[in-house]
Amino acid sequence: MRTREPTDTARGAGQRASELGREWAPDVQQLVVATAGALLVGVLYLALPSEVTRVPSWLLLVVEALLLAPPFVAALFLERALPYPMARGLAFSLLAVLTAALIGSVTLLVSQIGGHITGRELIRPAGLLWASNVLVFAIWYWETDGGGPRNRFAAGHQAADFKFPQQDGGNPTGWAPGFVDYLFLAFCTATALSPADTVPLARRAKLLMMAEAVISGLILVLLIARSVNII
Repeated sequence: MRTREPTDTARGAGQRASELGREWAPDVQQLVVATAGALLVGVLYLALPSEVTRVPSWLLLVVEALLLAPPFVAALFLERALPYPMARGLAFSLLAVLTAALIGSVTLLVSQIGGHITGRELIRPAGLLWASNVLVFAIWYWETDGGGPRNRFAAGHQAADFKFPQQDGGNPTGWAPGFVDYLFLAFCTATALSPADTVPLARRAKLLMMAEAVISGLILVLLIARSVNII
């Protein structure tokens, strides 16, 4: 019995799937986890009091959705990935919005320390902002290390901006850092205010870690410590 030749439609669909696979080669699952981490920042922002947001609390989540939607719409409905420069531009636009919201809210909260505010009223937003700080910088590390997830994949996950312990000796096992690894890096930086087992190699990585440590130190020392004193 003759084997039927694939139709032009089937070949076209297979080619589109192959191209989409190459574009999303770094691991779709990890990209979804990183996206969930970004959306969680918006959820935490919803729980902040209006005194430290100065804008509707839902606005950040709406802006996130608008910036995150194009890549997923292109993949799910158009069966193709966005051009890589466009996807990277949207990612860094999202990071800029998240970072601006974080710094703005921390600044507003610090300005209220000398006012008539109870310790319970202070410690809750401080905790939410500390958690947001960890998530925002985890996304920064994820997006900047080695030029982003796709470039890390193409380079065989060699150490670039950061060097994880598994990458010692040139990463002979081909170990790939996931979003949780960058989340752990951000958590250690926010708690210890210094690197843990992951070494920053690039100057931009060091600057990012310094910025996260400054924001975290501001929250921990000036806000949480102050709230404990006035409870």
